[in-house]
Formats: sequence, C-alpha cells, structure tokens
Amino acid sequence: MFKNYHTGLAQWHHRQWYQSLSSSKRSLSQYSSCFSTVEGNSSFYALPSIADLRNWAETTPDDFKFCFKFPREISHKQSLIHCSRQVSDFLNRISLLNGKLGVIWLQLGHKFSADALQHLEKFLAQLPNDFDYAVEVRHLDFYRKDEVERQFNQLLIKHNVNRVVFDTRSLFGDDTLVDEATLEAKRAKPKVPTHVIRTGHHPFIRVIVPMDRALGAWVLEQWVNKVLQWIEQGVVPYMFFHTPDNATAPQLAVKFNRMLHQQNPEVALLCDWAEDDRQTALF
Repeated sequence: MFKNYHTGLAQWHHRQWYQSLSSSKRSLSQYSSCFSTVEGNSSFYALPSIADLRNWAETTPDDFKFCFKFPREISHKQSLIHCSRQVSDFLNRISLLNGKLGVIWLQLGHKFSADALQHLEKFLAQLPNDFDYAVEVRHLDFYRKDEVERQFNQLLIKHNVNRVVFDTRSLFGDDTLVDEATLEAKRAKPKVPTHVIRTGHHPFIRVIVPMDRALGAWVLEQWVNKVLQWIEQGVVPYMFFHTPDNATAPQLAVKFNRMLHQQNPEVALLCDWAEDDRQTALF
C-alpha cells in the first residue's frame, strides 16, 4: 500500500458509529482497520494510563499513528511557563507507543497572543528532537499576514514544527444552519482565516464541514489539490475530518479519500466504513 498521507478523525469511539460494540478497545480495532491515525484529544484532559497505551498498541496495525495533544495543564493553565516536569511526564508516558506515535500537537487557547510568543519560542527550543510536533494558534494576532505572523511561521520552520491548520470556513459560511450541534460547534471552534503554509515535514490539517456535508464540498476540493501537491513533493500530511456532531465524520474522510484516489490512483483507497451491523451504504 502506498503510504502517502495519514487520514483520521477526532476520536475512534462514537456512540453512532458502532451500534454493537460496547468496548472502546473493540471500536479502536474496527476504526484502525480503516483509518491510519486519530487525534488524541483525551490526553488534553489526563495522561493515558500505561495499561491503556499498551492495549492501544496491541489493538492497532503497525503503521497506525496516535497524534496526542499536549495536556491543558501545559498549554492553558501554565501557558507554557514552568512546565518542564509536566512536559517530561507527558512525553515519557506516550513514548511507550514507540513507532505508533504520530505528530504531538500543542493547541493554544484564544488568549495566547503575540505577547506570549517568547514563551512559545522557549518552549519549542526545550522540546526533545525525538518526536514530530505541531502547534495550533487561535488568537487573531497570528492571522494578520504581518510581521507577527511571519515571526511565528519562521519560529516553527526553525524548529521543524508543523503549523496546524483548522479549516472552519464552511462551518461559519452559512448562518441559516441553526441546529444545536452546529451552534455548539460554532461556539467551540475558532473562526480564523485558513492560512495554508508548510512549516514542517508533516502538515497537520483539521477540517470541519456543516451537518449538510454538501456545503463543504468546495473545501474538500481545495484540500484535494493541496494534498496532491504535497504528495508529489514527498511530504506526508495528516488530515483529520470533523462534522459538528462527528456522527458522519467517517463518511467525510472516506469521501475525501475517494476524491484523492480519483485524481491520483496511487493514493490507497480506504476500506468501506460500516456504520452498523447492517453494513449501511456510505453514499
């Protein structure tokens, strides 16, 4: 199989994905039979246990990648200051996954502005070189295409750290959608410009589209072109797909994969995604 990009979702367990699977371990097995990576959002709230890490490693294929998020104690409570012990504890724990560890990403809150850029510079300089990293910023200071954004991008390039791109354009592009899941997503997700730049070896892209996935078709088409460009350059991006409630996120990722494959047959096709025991058709 031609491994030219990784694709996955925000989670591997969702109550609407596996109607007959009660265990998260069993759902991870099914999830990883189709997708090659997952956002490790649970580590934002607590360190995974040693037992869980071992179970996850045993449950997934050899080329599967877990992309854990730095704990909020580091990114939000400490704001990257005086947190070397927490960083060491976190990296030592997740390193138990060895080759199944993907990009480790730092999500900074909307209050983390240009005034704190010096703290990020010191933080990145002290990280061990054994891992791949990515940083997501949400403050508009980093999206003005000015000297601050240039300094931020250059800092990431200097340390070979990937800039996370969270594409929320189609989510915020239609004000007529008023379902609760959409409204909650708009409250939680950042409304920031989509600045596409590669600062490391593994572009880290998060895409969310509305509940009506057709409204996000134009976004998928744009990302198909960019991912194909990266593949031709020998770069291996990570693509993560979201919908407001994530119930149909697997179908979104599969759709994107089919679009890629149509343009470049060397892109391996994902397996068909089964929503339940009846093997419900995707499209």
